[in-house]
Amino acid sequence: MGMIRSMTGWPGPSGFGSATTAEQVTAGIDASDLTVVITGGASGIGLETSRVLALRGAHVIIATRNMEAANEAKQSILKSNENAKIDVIQLDLSSLKSVKAFADNFIALNLPLNILINNAGIMFCPYQLSQDGIEMQFATNHLGHFYLTNLLLDKMKDTASSTGIEGRIINLSSVAHIHTYEEGVKFDSINDKNSYSDKRAYGQSKLANILHANELSRRLKEEGVNITVNSVHPGFIMTNLMKHSLNLMRILRMFSYILWKNVPQGAATTCYIAMHPNLKGVSGKYYADCNEWPASDFTKDPKLAKKLWDFSNHLLDSVIRRS
Repeated sequence: MGMIRSMTGWPGPSGFGSATTAEQVTAGIDASDLTVVITGGASGIGLETSRVLALRGAHVIIATRNMEAANEAKQSILKSNENAKIDVIQLDLSSLKSVKAFADNFIALNLPLNILINNAGIMFCPYQLSQDGIEMQFATNHLGHFYLTNLLLDKMKDTASSTGIEGRIINLSSVAHIHTYEEGVKFDSINDKNSYSDKRAYGQSKLANILHANELSRRLKEEGVNITVNSVHPGFIMTNLMKHSLNLMRILRMFSYILWKNVPQGAATTCYIAMHPNLKGVSGKYYADCNEWPASDFTKDPKLAKKLWDFSNHLLDSVIRRS
């Protein structure tokens, strides 16, 4: 039934579906009291998410590696919405030093933080290590966001406590989390070049996004913190994310065009999870087409989520000690 809805655009239980746009899911919502950090908010569905949240009144902080592109994105948003509140801060998720600098720079602004959208990512890139010595897709898509979330979490807790407004964290994952390595996450050989598969490494990092969201959600529930954490599959959208596999994606699109979305549709599920009142108190879920969606068996394994949490913290500690 879910696949039929995706192909036809029929709405699901939420009242929205694959054909819904980001503006439609946020219609009538006043976000003027909210501050949002979004990684990769200067291009693709990240830019559309930034634009729509700013349109609803939110103060949007675009965290981006390419400052020139981000400033151009900021001007394009301001051109259509002169009242938009947009700031840009540099962030390279593949560098833990850069992640720490971003967090320090954001906290120095003395702003609240209501919503964190871990949106940025890379896809199907050839084997390479980050400057911290970690396989690049795992480093960028998972570990950088894991560290960023850790560094901003106290600010989010303080904001939720002082304002009474529920905080929300959204991890952008992908249906590709199903296509990972046999063991789910290669804890013992995360950097192994010989067994590297660009597709499975991407799936591993997207599985990690969901496991991170689920474990963080569990911990925040135990603490009684007013912050939800959910993960999202935005859908199939032709963006710069696919630059390493553009020809393959074009061929796949020819045979599955009915499943593909445009950018406004691709940003809809993120904006729905970030702002819609129907999601109040909902945490630890996986969404696609603005509706809860079944994820792989790996994502339902709390021991795997806990193991990834500990593994990620160990990686962070080892890199920070070397710095």
